[in-house]
Amino acid sequence: MVELIFLVEESDEGVCTAKGLGVSIFTEAETKEELRESVKDAVRCNFEDNRPKLIRLHFVREEVFAS
Repeated sequence: MVELIFLVEESDEGVCTAKGLGVSIFTEAETKEELRESVKDAVRCNFEDNRPKLIRLHFVREEVFAS
């Protein structure tokens, strides 16, 4: 595997969650820096031999407002 993509969202409480696309990996953290480390650790645990060379964090932000 060359690249693993994570969909990252921030909750209303400020917690960042990351869900791996096409793999069963989910992790969360309170800051983006902590999330990066948490994602790296989760990838190491799930891919012992064939680890992806790149990890992409795709940040999704939703805004809702009145028109």
